[in-house]
Amino acid sequence: MIYALSTKRGLGLELWGTYDDLYLLYEVVGNFWNDEIKTKVKGFENRDALISSFSYEIRHTYQGDRLKSKTNHLTYQSGQYFGCKLSWVHIFFSLAALKYNMRFKAVSKLDTAIFLQLEYWIEKCLCSFDNCGAELLPYIDNAIYSANEYIYQYMRTINAEYFKLGGGKNAFRKLPQLLKKSVYGTTEYLDYWEFLKSEAKRLDCKVDDLEINDDDIDYSKIVW
Repeated sequence: MIYALSTKRGLGLELWGTYDDLYLLYEVVGNFWNDEIKTKVKGFENRDALISSFSYEIRHTYQGDRLKSKTNHLTYQSGQYFGCKLSWVHIFFSLAALKYNMRFKAVSKLDTAIFLQLEYWIEKCLCSFDNCGAELLPYIDNAIYSANEYIYQYMRTINAEYFKLGGGKNAFRKLPQLLKKSVYGTTEYLDYWEFLKSEAKRLDCKVDDLEINDDDIDYSKIVW
């Protein structure tokens, strides 16, 4: 069974499991992206980019390219465990995109069980890091506008804004405000929508092709 721990500075969580646990998660996630049947759905490719970045992390985790432990952190059971660090923003948006795509395919009881398990650990980590984690629970459900055709750009920008805060409880308590940008109809959402459109026009490209400006963040030196 997968499990998760909040990172020390609250930028996200550490997702852990055995090779088999994480491979199963990877397989289940793979059922809901990169499917030609959905290519006619508006925003599919953009959601695909988001889910693929999540899937990429899971694959490299069970392949042993991220974190490793010889002990389960919760049960202290010996064995080979693999883990990775995921930001709150990345995992919230990934879940939103996956749930949207689940509308277009048959969903098995196994699929449902795996996603419920993932949601359980996200909720547990949020609330264990700080009491205000409860304010973020709606973002595990449907607060993020998953039909947003530029959901990947929204995730990248909010994620960069959160990392720039440097972590810690003060930064964590500002996350609900940052995430307002992901909620359809809010001033923050609409303002960023207009910004993306104007930038695409200025640069003569599609919104999907815009690069997010996070050059001032050295992700390799971030203390999670």
